[in-house]
Formats: sequence, C-alpha cells, structure tokens
Amino acid sequence: MAAAQEAGSSSAGPSGLPGSAPGHGSNSPAVAVWEWQDEFGRWRPYRGNVCSYIEQVFQASQQKGRRSGSGLVSSIPLGHADPVLAPYVIDIPSLTQFRQDTGTMRAVRRHLFPGDSAAGQGIVWEWQNDEGGWSPYEMKVCVLLEEARAKNHQQVDLKPLGYNYIVDVMAQVQTNKNTSFRRSVQRRLDTPYPVTTSPTPLHTGVACSCQQCWLNSGTGPITTRYRHSMVNVPNSSTAHQGRTASVSSSSVGFVPYNKPTLSGARSTPRLNAQSTWALPQAGGPSTGLSASNGVSAPALPVKMPKPSKVNQALAGWWRSLAASVTGLMTATPTEPEAVVKKYLEELKGSPADEDCIICMEKLSSPSGYADACECSTIKPETVGRLTSCQHSFHMLCMLAMYSNGNKDGSLQCPSCKTIYGEKTGTQPKGKMEVSTFPQSLPGHRDCGTIQIVYHISRGIQGPEHPNPGMPYTARGFPRYCYLPDNEKGRKVLELLRVAWKRRLIFTVGTSSTTGESNTVVWNEIHHKTEMDTNLSGHGYPDPNYLDNVLAELAAQGVTEDCLRQ
Repeated sequence: MAAAQEAGSSSAGPSGLPGSAPGHGSNSPAVAVWEWQDEFGRWRPYRGNVCSYIEQVFQASQQKGRRSGSGLVSSIPLGHADPVLAPYVIDIPSLTQFRQDTGTMRAVRRHLFPGDSAAGQGIVWEWQNDEGGWSPYEMKVCVLLEEARAKNHQQVDLKPLGYNYIVDVMAQVQTNKNTSFRRSVQRRLDTPYPVTTSPTPLHTGVACSCQQCWLNSGTGPITTRYRHSMVNVPNSSTAHQGRTASVSSSSVGFVPYNKPTLSGARSTPRLNAQSTWALPQAGGPSTGLSASNGVSAPALPVKMPKPSKVNQALAGWWRSLAASVTGLMTATPTEPEAVVKKYLEELKGSPADEDCIICMEKLSSPSGYADACECSTIKPETVGRLTSCQHSFHMLCMLAMYSNGNKDGSLQCPSCKTIYGEKTGTQPKGKMEVSTFPQSLPGHRDCGTIQIVYHISRGIQGPEHPNPGMPYTARGFPRYCYLPDNEKGRKVLELLRVAWKRRLIFTVGTSSTTGESNTVVWNEIHHKTEMDTNLSGHGYPDPNYLDNVLAELAAQGVTEDCLRQ
C-alpha cells in the first residue's frame, strides 16, 4: 500500500475543502478510516476490511472502558483481519504500528469522514507506482477527488492538501507541477469503511485536546503505563512517489517495544465485540468471549503459537538440506536461556515503581508472560539488568522476546536499542558486486561514484523466514545503488559489506509498495537507487544521506569497530 505524502500530520483537513468532516455538534453518520505513515511521511490507508476490524476492536474497548473505567485496549493484531498483515500490531495508547519480526515502528492515525463520502461508499483513488502496481492516495485526497468527479470538475489541484500535483479526474492522469511527470490514476470500488459511533462530536480546524483530536492526530497525553513509548512523528513538506528503497522507519524517532505480542500476557483485557463490523478470526476458532451478535472478539494481544511438529520437522529438513548442499554443518543455536543469562545480570531487589517495558507490568510483580513462556531456570519474578546499558526487565520477558526473534545469539535492548553480541538477519543467498566510475553524483562533484549491484534470485524460504518451504520471489534484481567515492562514502561501503555478510540488507517479507508477500524486500538500511534526481527520495543530492545511513548501520550493530576486527 502507498499514498501521496502529506505536509505534516495534522488531524483534520483544511477548512472549507470538499469532503471535510462535519463540525462540532453534527449528527451526520460517520465512517472511520485508519491510516499508517511510511518513512517519507505519506499516510497510507488500511483497506476497508482491515479498518473494519480495527474499528470493531477499538469501539468494543471504548465501550468496556466507559463501563469499567479502564483504559483503551493495549494492542490490535492485524493478522486477524488479513493473514498477510500477521507480523503487524497496532499499539493504541501510542498510536503506533509495530512490526514484530523487525521491531519497526510507524505512526498510526484515525480519521472520520461523512457516511456519503468516498470512504463511506468504499471508493478508493489510486496512482500507478514505479513497479506498475497501484497505490492508494490517503483518504482525504480520495474524498476530494470523488467529490470533484461528482460535480463534473475535470481538474483538481492537490496543493491545499500539501501535494504538488494536479489530477485530471476525467482523463485519470496525475501531473507533477514541478517536473510535468505524469502518472496514471484509477478509481476503484472496494469494501466500504466502517460506520462508527464516535462518543465525541466530529470537527475540523486546529486540533484541540479533546479525545477526537488526540485519536486523529496521534498526539496527546500519554498515560504513566506507556510513558516509555514516546513517538516522534515525521513531518515533511516534500511529496514523494517512487520506488521504495527501504521499508524502515528512519524518519521516526527511536521507539522502544510497545508490548510486542510475543505471546499472551495475563494483564491483557479480553473484549466482547458489539459492532456489526466485527470480522471472524482467521485460522481457527475465536479465543475471545462471545458477543450477543454471535461474533467473537479475539483475546489481545495475539498468542503466538508454538511451532508445530510439522514446522519443526520442515525446519530441520531445511537445515539438513543446506548442510548437504554447502558441505558446511550449521552450528547448533545457542540456548535462549543461556543468551539471556549471558547479557543480563540478575538483580536481588526489584525497583518498586519501574515498569518492564516489554510486558508493561511492574518489575516488582511477576512477568506478564509467565503463563506463555515456559522456562525451568528463570522464574517469573526474576529481574535482570543488561550489563552495558543498565536497563532492567523481567528476564522471562527478555527470554520471550528473544525466542520470538531470529535467535541468532544476540540481544537488543528494547529501551535504547543497544546490541549485545553480533546481530544477523534473514537475507537470502545472493551476490554483492562493487565497481567505480569517474562520473560524479550531484552534491559530490569533487569525486567519482561507487556502484553497488545486488543480485538475489527467487528461491525457497528457509527455517528463518516467515513461511519455511514456500517459494519467495525476487523482484527488481539486480538492484543498482550509488555512493560518492570519497572517504565517508568508502567507509559506508565497507560497513555495507559487513551488513551484507551478516544478512542485514534484505529480508523476505511483504512489499510496502506492491503489497506482494513472500518476496525479497529492503530491510532496515536505506540505499540510493538513483544517481541524478532526488524527486523520488532515492537519489542525489542528499547532504544528510551518508550520516543517516551510518546511523542506520549502527542501529544494526554495524559500526567502525567491525572494521577493526
């Protein structure tokens, strides 16, 4: 999914624009649209069926909160609405989307639109991306374009919404006003977005401190329980539409884990569904309580299932196959308990007023994952402190987090991201080629250019990938990337060589551009895939790129110290 980028993250559309939500006191029926923000600041709407599921759980949580006085539900697992989104969880208190397999955080917001708008009718406007697929505009743009079409207005200038485009709704063409570059546009009928019974009136204009503004803008008071989960939402005024060179959230400030759903936690509320928009759970019977309308809401967060005997056998088969093909025996993975005990020192006393930011229980209380994480050597009440950064957690929570990850013998502090050990990734087998040529990059006229070419072919997923035994595709390879051939550029190159050897540059997952699953995608390190234009955000000049990519490499544990080893 993709959408055009918005200038800023204000919760409401510009006053007076077609499609703006009704003002305070309006009784007009409304539909709710949930959107997430990509690394370029573009808001991307979830599809109608996914929004229906999010809104259903959210409304059920609000109803329970009004009855019992408790807060909002902690998290919403998106895999229940769409299996492709299984790695993703929305943390409601911080309005953040969390990807469990990579730890990537993205801002999330909720917008309300009139029931007779494009959102209420399930009408989505999309632009054609560089891969030939279709990416939806953010919903405010869809509403504006649909209203213009209904009034027979041929052209719509998107400048009031912060985009430098003109859309011809009749010819279905988008034109960049600076470059005159044209893209095809299409209008598509999809699942209508869900009707909501918002407890507070809708309004437009500058966001205030009411609940509606807080939920729509992603800003507002953070409860003590979530005081560790502050998010810096990116704010950009430059619209980008182009090839996605990384799926990481580099423009989002550091965010610790917001209770990743490693497994079921005792403190997580179970909800009754009251909304007619509830969706059945995918993959099996409901684990929540039955509602009066016969639809069951899931227990939140998701309980990650233990590997089945079939999956374990398949993973073992893949390890044996890899060993027989390469002639190299894979080293036995370090036991999770040993890894946790290696990097955490047990504390004799627990800080009375400090939370474990993994399970969000007090450190003076047992781990919230005691019922779901089996361990004979670590007790639920045991608290440990990481030896270098000195952050404290339940040791059982760290064990659960490690066991749900890559299990490569390394640990990463969920509070400050300090890496213990050598972090490795799940990049498929491939080849990295490097060459140089004298032509200069814009912004680096005093040197030549380094060209990196990555080769990865399609193949079969191994035990470390999302779906072992299933094929994966490798679109767009070979991929060409560029660095200036100066001192800092050459340092970045050497660190990228280390990252490549550690399998950190690519992974197998879901493309954020095309939505294709089981495909090779960029992981957490941005690359420049264009030389002479930066209209897409992936070219030069970019005076901050080298510093930014060095910071991204450091976040993966790839620093200058690696070059001295």
